[in-house]
Amino acid sequence: MPLVAAAVCPHPPLLVPEVAGAAAPELDDLRAACDDAVGRLLDSGARRILVIGAADRTADLDYPFRGSFAPWGLPLQVRLGSLPDDRGGGTDRLPLSLLVGAWLLGRRPVAGAGATSWRMSTVATDAPVEACVALGARIGSNQPWALLVMGDGSACRGEKAPGYADPRAEAYDRMVAKALADADAEALLDLDPVRSAQLRVAGRAPWQVLAGAARAAGGDWRGELRHHSAPYGVGYLVADWVRP
Repeated sequence: MPLVAAAVCPHPPLLVPEVAGAAAPELDDLRAACDDAVGRLLDSGARRILVIGAADRTADLDYPFRGSFAPWGLPLQVRLGSLPDDRGGGTDRLPLSLLVGAWLLGRRPVAGAGATSWRMSTVATDAPVEACVALGARIGSNQPWALLVMGDGSACRGEKAPGYADPRAEAYDRMVAKALADADAEALLDLDPVRSAQLRVAGRAPWQVLAGAARAAGGDWRGELRHHSAPYGVGYLVADWVRP
């Protein structure tokens, strides 16, 4: 069955108001844009949603999915999915990208209880473009499915950025923003892994998985860029792709 929709969100832990504390209002617009993108994803008619984010290796995670924001100063537990009788198993430690993705999905009830199933996968941060494309092409489902893609832009957007200032960073993020707005899979596949690593881009590999999935699904796509900012020197981009 085809890919029917995709959403792209960043994964700063400060997106969670309880983690951000007094700074939470600074990300209200970003949080609202993520909620809108995820809401559109959940309303797409998809019966299965796959969350993809970068980590140190490429892997499919075991269901159900659990994690905590304790490493970021808040003992907030996040859970996505469950097994009968709450028996053991599953994934207990989600990487940050998937932890924030699970938190975003948990903020909005899914219409039709039990109608949606979940999958979570990681893609290696340094995965070659060809590997990202191949992963995107093979992660389909026997039901209509959607993709939640977690990833930040450059972390070199100014002197106070985690990666300090790099004059290439803003232009890189603008290029990504245009590709997401235009649903341009080929432009995402043109992102250079080496330059992306130099600019400390967390989203390059997940975005290219999206491009591989969209290319494999075929047909036309319409993109909408919902948000682009860099409040803490890191590029945050929110977008969704749907079939017209």
